[in-house]
Amino acid sequence: MKKFLAILLALTFCVTCFAACNTDGTEGTTAGGEETTAAPVEVVYGDTTFDNIKVGTGGTTGTYYAFAGASLTAITTDAYKFEVVSTGGSQANIEGIDDGDYHMATVQNDVMNFAYSGTNGFTAPIRTFSAIACIYPEVCQLIATEASGIKTVADLQGKNVAIGDAGSGVFYNATQILAAAGLDYETDINATYASFGDSATALKDGAIDAAFITAGTPTTAITELATATNVVAVDLGEDVISKLMNDYPFYTKYEMTSADYSFVTETVNTVAIMATYVVTNEMSEDQAYEITKNLWENADVATSHAKAAQMDINTTVNGIGDVPLHPGALKYYVEKGIVEAPVEETTEAVEDTTEAVADTTAEDTTAEETTVAA
Repeated sequence: MKKFLAILLALTFCVTCFAACNTDGTEGTTAGGEETTAAPVEVVYGDTTFDNIKVGTGGTTGTYYAFAGASLTAITTDAYKFEVVSTGGSQANIEGIDDGDYHMATVQNDVMNFAYSGTNGFTAPIRTFSAIACIYPEVCQLIATEASGIKTVADLQGKNVAIGDAGSGVFYNATQILAAAGLDYETDINATYASFGDSATALKDGAIDAAFITAGTPTTAITELATATNVVAVDLGEDVISKLMNDYPFYTKYEMTSADYSFVTETVNTVAIMATYVVTNEMSEDQAYEITKNLWENADVATSHAKAAQMDINTTVNGIGDVPLHPGALKYYVEKGIVEAPVEETTEAVEDTTEAVADTTAEDTTAEETTVAA
């Protein structure tokens, strides 16, 4: 009997540990690297099939808007259509999904992880969305007028600089880049909150000296700006890049060349994150599965937009981070061998162990009774 109690206690401990390790916790990391713990938020999936899928993107001159319009038009079916909406960007899109305004959105992978953990502009975790695919790299571009004389991030001190819409992915990239260079966006520069289009107009008019823009290259707003104004792409520098990649693992190094813009005559070193499609958890597994499958298998998507050439199914889940894949997307990637099937055997293993304990107990009891009988 003592042996049975020991085994039972050990089993209970293991099951408790397993449950603790797999609890949907909300520990995250703030911009400064500090750990923060928020109240647990349950992830619940619905079973709604939408006839009209409202998609949050970005400004009309940004790549989000153009890419979503092209790629989703390619996979529109008789059963449902996509309504692409211009928005303030990543944070607005995630909050819009949470509010029920959008059913799908394009977001930066860093911002969606901030939302999921409830950090960096999000006062509480948002768990009403799931990822379906990382689609292409978004380049963090620091564009300055040639007349400004800006050649490094440090040169931004005292300058008029656009840092994206408040709460947008651009805003977080800009403030993190500035901080990596030892600059405070509130005190060391004259910050302006502006969209891609407004930033380009302000640069053209001489109202600002530089602008941060995070988007797939070439970005329409910058391409059009360069036809009217002499501009330069600013190299972030190895020290800034190294610090960024060390502090924020979602960044990767990116080299801008003339393939990105004709005015880039020498390699410009910067960083990039991943543009990602997310959907509401209310979406049915079947609909999310079909959308994911069509994104990768519909031949028209590959030719719908220049950024589609950078889509890679083999690495599409690499930038997901802590955000879960929607069950429909997960089903597709398991079928394609991109990810392994979820481990569901753990519960069965616990049940098997419980049965084994019961069998062992029965054997021990029989042995004890035999001893007593003897």
